[in-house]
Amino acid sequence: MKAIIPTGGRGTRMRPLTFSTNKHFIPIANKPLIFYPIETVVSAGIKEIALTYNPGGLEEAQALLGDGGRWGVKFTYVLQENPKGLANIFQVCEEYLDGESFLMHNGDNIFVDGISDLVDFFLKEKPNALVTMVKHKDNKRLGVPLLDNKGQFVQYIEKPENPPNNYGIPGLYFFDNNVFKCFKGADAIKPSERGELEISAPYNWLIEHKFRVDVLEYKGVWMDPGKFDDWLEANKYLLEHHLEEIRESQTDSTSTLHGKVSIGKDSVIINSQIQGPVIIGDNVFIKDSFVGSYTSINNNCEIVGSKIGNSVLMSGVKIHGVRHHPMETSLIGTDSEIIEIDGREATTSLFVGEKCKIQI
Repeated sequence: MKAIIPTGGRGTRMRPLTFSTNKHFIPIANKPLIFYPIETVVSAGIKEIALTYNPGGLEEAQALLGDGGRWGVKFTYVLQENPKGLANIFQVCEEYLDGESFLMHNGDNIFVDGISDLVDFFLKEKPNALVTMVKHKDNKRLGVPLLDNKGQFVQYIEKPENPPNNYGIPGLYFFDNNVFKCFKGADAIKPSERGELEISAPYNWLIEHKFRVDVLEYKGVWMDPGKFDDWLEANKYLLEHHLEEIRESQTDSTSTLHGKVSIGKDSVIINSQIQGPVIIGDNVFIKDSFVGSYTSINNNCEIVGSKIGNSVLMSGVKIHGVRHHPMETSLIGTDSEIIEIDGREATTSLFVGEKCKIQI
């Protein structure tokens, strides 16, 4: 069995940051988002993974991810020439798959508790396709599985206005080689009104043509950090529940650490208070500052005379003198600089792209 993980897409919900940064490579809890699906797929025992990319995205993806050796697997990079929808992602991988069954794990989804049970079910029971579902209070923005009175999956409904149940379909899809029949012949699936081959179409085609399509509930924690607020919520959850407390640098005697705090190599913390859970990367300099809970500080950042909490800082961010406008619920892009220039009391929330300079 092989896997496909997309690394392309427009990332429109994360603009302006994604004008210059691939959404899949933005960190959550100091780890690029794309690492989470890779680790999930690898932990399920899959050794061959196709990473799809859009034109112009190969070099960046290869530079970050390599050939898969760091995870003990083999990566193959496959071009998706145009963003024609989720079904087109595995359509362009047909030659790579070479007749094998596969799963596709969206590159911007996190299945916190792993997918081994789902993979085992698919390999053992051998349906032609398997769709996963999660209980979700806001399932109108997702695909929704229509089930009959026996609990059988009978239709994949795309973002219904009035959902028939409280389930949504997350970004994890299983197929055998029969799915490629849906792209061929007189009754081949067609693009939707927005011009894309929706992921619902292959499932519904298989059902209509009497193939076996199963549904299985995922009962673990699933996250889809595609928007600013969701990104910070995912960061908060992962720090709170999955932070590994590693201390590769020491603080000075005037600094205090409370709760779980992970600190990388060659970092310096002077006369500062860190209230965990917090993760601090390599070569970070913090002085005369307060870093509050749920903050992720990536490599080469500098925080001086400032207060910050519940935020994600990408690499190379500098925050100086931001004390009277404490930063909360912020996501700051690579190499940006935030400086306070007046003393009025207020809190500051920022969503900043790369290489910006902001005075507040």
